[in-house]
Amino acid sequence: MSAAAELAEQPVKPIKPATSQGFWATAWRYYRRRPMAMLGLYFVGFLALVAIFSPAIAGTKPIVCYYKGNIYFPCMGYFYAPWENAIFTTGDHFEKRYEPNLKAKDPNSWAIWPLVRQDPIERVRDDWFEGQPGNPDKADGKPTWQNLMGTDSNGVDVFSQLVHGTRVALLVGFVSMGIAGAVGITIGACAGYFGGWVDFVLSRFIEIILCVPTLILVIALLAIAEHPSIWQVVAVIGLTGWTGIARLTRAEFLKIKQIEYVAAAKAMGAGSLRIMFIHILRNALAPILVPISFGIAAAIFTESALSFLGIGADTLTPTWGRVLHEGQNNIRSMWWLIFFPGLAIFTTVLAYNLIGEGIQEATDPRTRDA
Repeated sequence: MSAAAELAEQPVKPIKPATSQGFWATAWRYYRRRPMAMLGLYFVGFLALVAIFSPAIAGTKPIVCYYKGNIYFPCMGYFYAPWENAIFTTGDHFEKRYEPNLKAKDPNSWAIWPLVRQDPIERVRDDWFEGQPGNPDKADGKPTWQNLMGTDSNGVDVFSQLVHGTRVALLVGFVSMGIAGAVGITIGACAGYFGGWVDFVLSRFIEIILCVPTLILVIALLAIAEHPSIWQVVAVIGLTGWTGIARLTRAEFLKIKQIEYVAAAKAMGAGSLRIMFIHILRNALAPILVPISFGIAAAIFTESALSFLGIGADTLTPTWGRVLHEGQNNIRSMWWLIFFPGLAIFTTVLAYNLIGEGIQEATDPRTRDA
């Protein structure tokens, strides 16, 4: 039998059709081609790690310690004050002086300490740690090996404040824009889908909110609370930053609701909510993510501005803007109070803007193909 006949008798293997990538996989492929956008994403990921492990980076409370036969994690008090074990606060009254009290009250105790033993709220005194002098204050608090970014006028370490302030920055950005996204998408979706008098009323409401400057509106709402907490600041920023998202969502819904698959869903008996949030929103989400990413940067900037003006969160919450406010009257003698927090705010806002620009270019076929 010839070789040609043998090849003819062999079974032909079916060729599998090539599977095309979905929209989000294609967008991610184009996003990764932009070095500056990826740099911004890496930087935000680095900030997230700093925020999560901030008690292990800087603090005066042990990460983990053995005391009187039990294992404790006092550093959790930096996330939420009641999480600090009661035996150290109301029981044996350590008063943040962990090292001398651990040795004095339990000779068998041991502790694992943060990388930098500095507190973000209080000044470290001479008797807090063996072999570590207390922090200098005012103009004497220049950056040193003990205080990497110097101290403020009260002797509180600036590096520790910036590390723990990262949690506030990310919390303000993500939570406030989560609130703004939920409100803006809901209002914009209702206006764009239903149209008619619903669209007229909601559009006029959006325009009224747009007429008031955001910072002035935030200040007016915070003036109602006597001692605003960080959660109130986040809620107010979120409830005032949804207008741009709502207008873009409305425009996308007006365009997409005319497409054939929406008419097919209606013909199959799908309800309005299902059509809005399953069929239309899923296809309108890509351009909506762009103002949300830019809004995170704007929310961080707004919170820093409020803290700089002295009307932000309570004084027990370390924020980057509060360090700037501290250096406002000492800009000539204490330059580090302006430089380091200003650099943190600038790089963070820039990173989110680069991410937003990358998302915009990766999800828009006109720009990504170019």
